[in-house]
Amino acid sequence: MEALRISMFPLFFLLQFFYVALADNYTVPDKYFINCGSDRSETQDVQVFVPDSSVCFSKHSSVAQEHNKSSTAGPLYRTARIFRGPSGYKFRIHENDGGYYVVRLHFYAFSSPDILSRARFNVSSAGFLLLDNFSAESLTNSPVVKEFYLKINSSRSFQIDFIPVDSSFAFVNAIELFRLPDNFIPSKALPHATSKGKSSDYKGILSSVLLKSYRLDVGGSELEEIDSLRRSWVKDDRYAKNGEPISRAVNIKYVGEENNNLDNSGGLFGLASTDVIAPDTIYQSARAMTSGSVNGDRSLNVSWDLQVKSNASYFIRAHFCDITTMSDGLTYFNFYIYNNFNWSVRPDYWRSSVPFYRDFVVDSDGSGNLRISVGPDEASIVKNAFLNGLEVMEIVKTPGQYEGIEYECKKQNHNPLPVPLEVGLGAFVLICIMLIGLCLILKCVKPEIITALDWAPLSVKGGGSSHGKGSNHGSSLGNLKLGLKMSFHEIQSATNNFHTKRIVGKGGFGNVYKGVLKNGVKVAVKRSKPGSSGQGFPEFQTEIMVLSRIRHRHLVSLIGYCDERSEMILVYEYMEKGTLRDHLYNSNLPSLTWKQRLEICIGAARGLNYLHKGAAGGIIHRDVKSTNILVDENNVAKVADFGLSKTGPLDQQPSVTTGVKGTFGYLDPEYFRTQQLTEKSDVYSFGVVLLEVLCARPALDPTLPWNQVNLAEWGMYCKQRGTLDQLIDPMIKDQIDQNSLRKFSETVEKCLQEDGCDRPTMGDVLWDLEYSLQLQRGARQRNSSSQEYSYSGTTASIELTNVRRLPSLSTPGDSDVMPILNDDSASHCFLSVVTN
Repeated sequence: MEALRISMFPLFFLLQFFYVALADNYTVPDKYFINCGSDRSETQDVQVFVPDSSVCFSKHSSVAQEHNKSSTAGPLYRTARIFRGPSGYKFRIHENDGGYYVVRLHFYAFSSPDILSRARFNVSSAGFLLLDNFSAESLTNSPVVKEFYLKINSSRSFQIDFIPVDSSFAFVNAIELFRLPDNFIPSKALPHATSKGKSSDYKGILSSVLLKSYRLDVGGSELEEIDSLRRSWVKDDRYAKNGEPISRAVNIKYVGEENNNLDNSGGLFGLASTDVIAPDTIYQSARAMTSGSVNGDRSLNVSWDLQVKSNASYFIRAHFCDITTMSDGLTYFNFYIYNNFNWSVRPDYWRSSVPFYRDFVVDSDGSGNLRISVGPDEASIVKNAFLNGLEVMEIVKTPGQYEGIEYECKKQNHNPLPVPLEVGLGAFVLICIMLIGLCLILKCVKPEIITALDWAPLSVKGGGSSHGKGSNHGSSLGNLKLGLKMSFHEIQSATNNFHTKRIVGKGGFGNVYKGVLKNGVKVAVKRSKPGSSGQGFPEFQTEIMVLSRIRHRHLVSLIGYCDERSEMILVYEYMEKGTLRDHLYNSNLPSLTWKQRLEICIGAARGLNYLHKGAAGGIIHRDVKSTNILVDENNVAKVADFGLSKTGPLDQQPSVTTGVKGTFGYLDPEYFRTQQLTEKSDVYSFGVVLLEVLCARPALDPTLPWNQVNLAEWGMYCKQRGTLDQLIDPMIKDQIDQNSLRKFSETVEKCLQEDGCDRPTMGDVLWDLEYSLQLQRGARQRNSSSQEYSYSGTTASIELTNVRRLPSLSTPGDSDVMPILNDDSASHCFLSVVTN
């Protein structure tokens, strides 16, 4: 019995662990996202909207389709479902899924025979009138989204009713319905303000329906910000008075809800925020008082005037994060509603960069204007005041319910299961989770064994799938390192729901986004194009398999990957300085010196040499180019993008027959002719990169005369004629020592030989580049120590033919090679995408 008790302990521990993890980790549920009136799925802002045949809707309805195909509205707004009588949708809600929900109704009166702009109707749900006498007249220019928060009880169904007014009709283009995180809406009584001051605390907000009126990204620079809950935040410029916007890319420190400090009235110091309450970008900007405006005059406070309904009630959420002083305990100020109600804001209690928020209920007066403002407190050490975000939602009070609507379910796939079966399935899933977790723990404590890979192309015909639900990849990732697997929600949160302003690169595989993980580490996230249907999966698999087995200072490090929801996502360390190409041409970045360029080339050569001959067991990169060489803040180079790589012991099988892949301009001509891939193919591509570094022009430039389009061909022609110096980048021409240039150009010429057997190994290239750098350094030393010569790039020639070759500074096994389990988090890299 004792043995049984001991063996069950890990399972008990895992049960507790997964309970906590599932409780704290919120991911937007898959249902319901409905494309109304359509028989096909459409994607908007990453989210897939499915046909409305998947849910129940009333029998008395029809479909409208857009006639103007040139409309700028997205595909989600090209169909609509029309209701000519009391009608609507019915959604099944699981018994355990009761709680607060988001309901978003999308409306766009596109051009059609039904003339949607004439529609006039009411919308009712959850016992409340959500929209009263809603007119579509003003919806012809752009879509309108009405967003509600409401509570759905644990019943079997939930319906949204559309009731035409008079002889008109109703319509809707799309519907979103999903559950919010627990405690997203406060359960306690809230401070209640009126235009005359404080009233008694407001109770029962959980039983109310909230309609979004405003959601402001205070001090933000973007026109619109979309967060992980698909909420849109807009700039506050048009509503703000006084103050100046502030933006700082600080690391936002979420301290967790367990640190909330509540009193009986709902929070003396406010509530600790989370990345679900509001994203980093909201807390990284603010509007604060301008210098010189702090003199006690209330008219100089920073204020926001918002048009609201007269004599209505509103739920207000104010977001704060001190990014202004960056010092604890120096600033506190007042938050005003109508200048009569105020709350003392104490950001010093929360410390700088720690976000918090406070909820209120306010009754508007008869003017229809709601004023929110912040101003300094007389006792504050630093006289300042700020606000980071503001949400205003109308509390809907009008009852509205329509009975007797008949629904039909055409392709309903959500039939309820018997309760015992549901319990049994839940227990089975929980046991599976615990067993998987136990296996992961046991695997982590074993020493890692790295095995060599075969030359055969990686199989995409695996058996069982380890992909997330709905994955259609044809291969299993079960043999990859599970320790690198990341959740889609984690990546979604890091990239602010893959916001367009986070895009830092594009390529054939998809977009590359800049992200920040919860631990503050900056990452580059490469995401496959939506709807790629598994295309590029072999490259995705290869990249993971290669990078999970190697670690080197001059090779990009893989942080993780995700294959949930048919996604193919790779997460790398982020490199602030971007690609080598960014520093050579077609950008506004500062030009690199000749010495810096040599050092970057040497770093890249070290990485490639390690791939070919090091502990990795033999890897051919197959897509060496300047956009796949990354540079960190110290100009240390790293080779990236291993999706096309071939792996195996080069000494046993020096070539492999394979389909030609790579990038034109860098392709080895011998490989292109024979389809025989060798490590010398990488050498040729690297020779083209060396020419790019010297000449600062693309490998292919169609704007030039036909004989100069291909840099490799034109460079070799000029080298043979002795005119290569005419191609040198003017920014570095006067910096280069002639001996260093001679050695460098000879290296380029050897790399670009037509026959692979005439090319040097990458180790030879590395040695030559290091020698070229030593010649450059020697010239500078001679220049600085002698008054007889001035440094002009014309140093006296040194005989090179009899110089004894020294061992390379980067032989396999040197200090550049890092153990696979090392966490090299100090290095950051920027990812560039292969264009096949």
